[in-house]
Amino acid sequence: MVEQVSGSAWAECPNGVESALEVLKGDGKLKREIEFETKLRALLADYNYSLRNVIALLDPSAGKGAAAPAKGARRERALKRYKNPHNGEVVETKGGNHKVLKAWKEEFGAEKVESWLQ
Repeated sequence: MVEQVSGSAWAECPNGVESALEVLKGDGKLKREIEFETKLRALLADYNYSLRNVIALLDPSAGKGAAAPAKGARRERALKRYKNPHNGEVVETKGGNHKVLKAWKEEFGAEKVESWLQ
C-alpha cells in the first residue's frame, strides 16, 4: 500500500524528494497505516509476541512448505556395476556420464549395455 502512495506522490511532485515527502506527510491513508503498525507493534511487545507468532495464529499453514529444502536432502545415487561380456572389463558408476560406459553404449547400443548391469 505504501508503494502505491509513494508512486502517486512522485507523480504529483515533479520538483523532487522534499515535495514528495510533504505530500506523503499529508496523506491520510499513509498516516492511518503507520498508526496501525505502531499500535500493533506496541501490542505485540506488551504480550511478548512476534509477527511470526501472529501469522502462525491466523494462518497455521502459512509457514509450512515455504522454506527451501535443506542441502543434502537428495538421496545419494546407487552404485551401478556393468560387466562387458566381450572382454570382462567392469565399470562402476553412480551416473550415466562415464566415459567407458558411453563408449560401450555407442558401440553396442544402450539397451544391450543396460542388460550388462549386475
